[in-house]
Amino acid sequence: MIKKISVPILIGVMLFSCKNDIKEMPKTDDMKSEMKKKAVVYQVFTRLFGNTNTTNKPWGTIEENGVGKFNDFTEKALSEIKDLGVTHIWYTGVPHHNIITDYTRYGISNDDPDIVKGRAGSPYAVKDYYNVSPDLAVNVENRLEEFQDLIKRTHNAGLKVIIDIVPNHVARNYQSLTNPEGATDFGAEDNKEVTYAVNNNFYYNPGEAFKVPTWKNGYKPLGGEAHHLADGQFNEVPAKWTGNGSRASQPDMNDWYETVKVNYGVSPDGRSDFEKLPEGFDNEDYKKHFEFWKDKTVPGSWKKFKDIALYWTEMGVDGFRYDMAEMVPVEFWSYMNSHIKMKNPDAFLLAEVYNPSLYRDYIKRGKMDYLYDKVQLYDTLKHVMQGHGSTDNIPPIFNDLSDIEHHMLHFLENHDEQRIASSDFAGDAKKGMPAMVVSATSTSAPTMIYFGQEFGEPGEEDLGFGDPTRTSIFDYGSVPSLVRWVNDKKFDGGQSTTEELELRDFYKRLLNFTINSPALAGNYRDIHAYNQQHTEWYNDKVLSFVRWSDDEKLIVVSNFNADNTYGFELQLPKDLIQKLNLTNGEYHLQDQLYDEYSSILKVNDDTAKVRIDIKPLQSFILKFNEQAQ
Repeated sequence: MIKKISVPILIGVMLFSCKNDIKEMPKTDDMKSEMKKKAVVYQVFTRLFGNTNTTNKPWGTIEENGVGKFNDFTEKALSEIKDLGVTHIWYTGVPHHNIITDYTRYGISNDDPDIVKGRAGSPYAVKDYYNVSPDLAVNVENRLEEFQDLIKRTHNAGLKVIIDIVPNHVARNYQSLTNPEGATDFGAEDNKEVTYAVNNNFYYNPGEAFKVPTWKNGYKPLGGEAHHLADGQFNEVPAKWTGNGSRASQPDMNDWYETVKVNYGVSPDGRSDFEKLPEGFDNEDYKKHFEFWKDKTVPGSWKKFKDIALYWTEMGVDGFRYDMAEMVPVEFWSYMNSHIKMKNPDAFLLAEVYNPSLYRDYIKRGKMDYLYDKVQLYDTLKHVMQGHGSTDNIPPIFNDLSDIEHHMLHFLENHDEQRIASSDFAGDAKKGMPAMVVSATSTSAPTMIYFGQEFGEPGEEDLGFGDPTRTSIFDYGSVPSLVRWVNDKKFDGGQSTTEELELRDFYKRLLNFTINSPALAGNYRDIHAYNQQHTEWYNDKVLSFVRWSDDEKLIVVSNFNADNTYGFELQLPKDLIQKLNLTNGEYHLQDQLYDEYSSILKVNDDTAKVRIDIKPLQSFILKFNEQAQ
């Protein structure tokens, strides 16, 4: 099957040798001002969350497989999400994107299956940025009002709202029915007789018509079902460049053929027709960036997306997740994000960026709050969870990112990645438990989980366009483990299995601890490399580090091995003993996850040792209590 390709260029996992202790990650002034405690983002695929129809027919229609609604996020549902230890909820798939369901009676044009992935459509082929998906409304005519009500319910539950913005591309048939006064559609004012003009929203192939891709490997739109628009034709003259950058009038079926590339003032030969940020502007705040752009002429697409972001900000949306942000010039992000921050200084701005060499540009010059830590931490943790990676490769990542650690959001699942419990990943959700502890406690950055992750959802359904092992974002369907927890809209886990409830309890304990721990907003120190060198029986299936603040001291230990229990005398280096202000004597350490394990740290001059006995896939968050008398 074909899926949305997340990364246009393959970037290797960055592995490091682990010869020396990793340097301490200081609590920066930037971090202190931005967030006193950690944040937790709950990504939910909106149309799947409340759907309790279990038919799950491949290529099933909305009538056959059902669909979730905004109204499914009741006060009870949102309360349960918050109680899981969540601070922000990312409603994925809210802006009106292409779908193969007939809403013409509401004035919405039908979408052509030849340029739509799946029957329910990709949420990243947005058709109308000033409205929401009609699938998600009980009353389609009032769909925007229903989303506004959801924003209010979410805020009343004590959660912040995040939605997607996809600046790199839009649907091939973009058409807004609800443009605010003064707004026009993308491409409406373009000069289509030229390939490029700075204020054109798209790139064109003058004199050439768009051609639908040649389908391969037995693929057919809608699985081959007869449809009056599925005729291998789509009228687009002249042809536009495709979202992933393909310039061909007939893109390949593995291109992002359902979308068109947005022009940000970069000519086909790579010339940038806009002002560049001055040297030394990296460390200026968003106010200075805003002032810089006030008297500058910027390309038309910049203004359009800025206006879209401010439209949703005014409506009460608290932040945005930006798809494929590195495919858009960093100067645009400086312009866009500084405008958003002037309206809402606390806006949560998260970007999908996969090239580590660009991280600091997009944070410092692009004024992003957070980036995915995918290529380094996620990929490395995945290898360890699968049993063929070494924990020795984890601490150097934190060292490499120490200056921007607060900005590198951690996750183990999202809509692009395989489910942990899937056969192609780890095959067992419990293998994600130590990785989740490390992911959630190693830095001051936010943690993100994907709905159903807390139940060990394996994503096995083949719903049509989407791949099994991932919960499909292209098809109508439901999520079995979530259906059991939703329990006929009671949202109480009444049909969940014992294993699902136990896993959710683990996530709830962990996430609630992280959002209330001052140490996790403080300092970090690796002790893994030191113990590899000095501690008998300590090995590269275990990971350990220390987190501390003025008010709290923690030792985190995780065992990634699914078969072996380990016992050893964990040691703290001499200089860390001094940093933690430990004096000779004994300190009681108590696990904060289950409160069932405790041990004694014995400090004697230059040595500090604590006995650790850790079972397969077990983790401890050991908190220092008062020093024993």
